Amino acid sequence: MAGERHGLVGVIGRDLISHAKLPLILLVAIVVSAISVVTIVHKTRLLTAKKDSQTLMLNVLDIEWRNLLLEENVLGDHSRVENHAVTQLHMQHVDPGKENIVITE
Repeated sequence: MAGERHGLVGVIGRDLISHAKLPLILLVAIVVSAISVVTIVHKTRLLTAKKDSQTLMLNVLDIEWRNLLLEENVLGDHSRVENHAVTQLHMQHVDPGKENIVITE
């Protein structure tokens, strides 16, 4: 046995398996835990970036909605509609004496 050459990896592997099962199990658990942490942190960062972009889109849409409400209020203003009816459509107020009321049953 004195003249035999053994690989260092083989010697360490056999020694770990025969004498150090608990440290080997702990080493595997640490590696699995570390990979899990890296994966979870990566997914968390992706979700945070997606949340930030969605929040930005929400703000843009909220501003657009408010602008549309303002535009609707301006376009639906009674005096503007009446002015448009008189100037462009040449409409007039009906004289109450010329009104005809139709009643159907």
